[in-house]
Amino acid sequence: MTHTEPHHDLYLPHGTTAGADYTLDIDPKRAGWGYCSLRIVELEPGGTHLFSTGDSEWIVLPLKGGCTVQTAGDEFQLLGRESVFASVTDFAYVPRDARVQIASGAGGRFALAGAKCERQLPARYGPAPEVPVEERGSGNCARLVRNFASADAFDCDKLIAVEVITPGGNWSSYPPHKHDEHRPGEEAELEEIYYFEIDGPNGFGYQRVSPSREGGSDVLAEVRSGDAVLVPDGWHGPAIAQPGHAMYYLNVMAGPGETREWRICFHPDHVESTGGYR
Repeated sequence: MTHTEPHHDLYLPHGTTAGADYTLDIDPKRAGWGYCSLRIVELEPGGTHLFSTGDSEWIVLPLKGGCTVQTAGDEFQLLGRESVFASVTDFAYVPRDARVQIASGAGGRFALAGAKCERQLPARYGPAPEVPVEERGSGNCARLVRNFASADAFDCDKLIAVEVITPGGNWSSYPPHKHDEHRPGEEAELEEIYYFEIDGPNGFGYQRVSPSREGGSDVLAEVRSGDAVLVPDGWHGPAIAQPGHAMYYLNVMAGPGETREWRICFHPDHVESTGGYR
């Protein structure tokens, strides 16, 4: 595992943020920012997990297995999936200031993607068939993007979340891009978490974050299943999958903007040769 020294705290290997209830637990205090959270909870068959949403909105996203999500007068049956590489999944949105129970008869692994927010929206179910799936890029930059909670696909107050599948040997998050300053109509200010899973035993990938300003984020990390990378600022990409091992990552984003939107700026040294996404 490698990383650049200046900001090694932005690379979080599997287990380094684990607690009593979560195998990964990132909140704004741990990350040193204002909005984004991500937790991974693993349940044994018949297991349950209770949590309070606090000042954040959350999406319960099955990574492996299915579950029942209960909050106030709402109950959602999530069919889930065999693995993140198998298919798109259904999910549940739960609002701030609520108590939530997750129960799984067969057991499984579930992501809780959160963002500090202001509005209390209603709890809702997100059906898998309604998730927009985008084939982005071409050639060895081709990847699959599942826009389950993108800004234009599912209503949240602050939270934006998507999944990306990068085939083995391919690049994604390319060209390098950023969203670390508010420029109306051009760029949104968004924090971001990358959570990784790699298909097959002993697989790995690489994630690059380079500074967009003096003293900015600078990371080169070898990533494996269960690892995370924090992107408070900077050009991020490429994300590179080892040949023979597809790479999955979950992106969780949020920021201070009044409008929930995903606007990015491509790195000028790369966009001229690529014309945008490849």
